[in-house]
Amino acid sequence: MTVREMAERDRPYLDDFLYDAIFVPEGETPPPYEIIYRPELQIYVTDLGHMKDDHILIAEEDGKIIGACWSRIMDDYGHVDDETPSIIISVKAPYRGKGTGTALLSELISRLKAKGYARVSLSCQKANRALRLYFRSGFSVVEDKGDEYIMVKEL
Repeated sequence: MTVREMAERDRPYLDDFLYDAIFVPEGETPPPYEIIYRPELQIYVTDLGHMKDDHILIAEEDGKIIGACWSRIMDDYGHVDDETPSIIISVKAPYRGKGTGTALLSELISRLKAKGYARVSLSCQKANRALRLYFRSGFSVVEDKGDEYIMVKEL
């Protein structure tokens, strides 16, 4: 597996990765694909890569894109302030639990730290198994919103 910056040819995959990033609790029916076109979700991908604080990485294995991780400063579910980028991770189901998310997150955090960001944030549902990855990666809870946490990692 390799982690690289997103290329323009990868742009068509962003909607699929946004959809795959939606947490669906065990036993529940996934929402319709069209949910990604809601404004509260489109902020994650609209013009992604064209704003100063956008950073996008792709995980690839044997020429196949298997995951993406990106950040941008936006007023999203994980927003803490206007200087802290929010992080989104999406890994295709067959590749989850195999280190893809860890590799993507680690590389993105490293790049954001090198660019001088003080911290990063994200939102994660308490039932999402990715929560373990975030704790292992040094994120801490800054707000408990009932069924989800707002988390921050100081860089």
